[in-house]
Amino acid sequence: MPRSARSFAGMFAGQLPKRAVYGGVLAAAYLATVPAANLLTAHAGVVPVGLGMMAPAGVYLGGLALVLRDLTREVLGPRAVLAAIAAGGAVSWLLAEPRLALASVAAFVLSELLDAAVYEPLRRRGRMVAVAVSNTVGAFADSVIFLSLAFGSLAFLPGQLLGKTLMTLAALTVIAVVRRRRQAVTA
Repeated sequence: MPRSARSFAGMFAGQLPKRAVYGGVLAAAYLATVPAANLLTAHAGVVPVGLGMMAPAGVYLGGLALVLRDLTREVLGPRAVLAAIAAGGAVSWLLAEPRLALASVAAFVLSELLDAAVYEPLRRRGRMVAVAVSNTVGAFADSVIFLSLAFGSLAFLPGQLLGKTLMTLAALTVIAVVRRRRQAVTA
């Protein structure tokens, strides 16, 4: 059997490259955050996020989505991220109120474009720096668009930004710990 045919057959025999499997898991997790955030917002409404601020209940998943988006882009590329946004929007359309689904997809697409414009140049300075700065830009853009379209108001903007910042910091902490452990094992 030619080498290319063996490689192709191996993909179906459970021998996918680790990068593809890892990227698939990241993309699936990212895709899941879109409808899950919309469902939380639709069913739980507004929740306290700290410091006396309130935000739509999906705020934490929105913050997690920003980190998952950057990781997915790093492993699979920007086309995979846009495909995940489209798929997440379609699922949201089926599960959540159309107003929330539309606001969510518009916010994710705009914030993805802005995030990519910031993330790509900063990648050379390190992934953690790129994720932190691009998520700040993405969180602001995502929040302004989502709140404007979903609620017609920016009253929850401070709470949205706090909730997304807390989730981004938590995710970056987990990433840093995992990296350190991997480095310690390989050293």
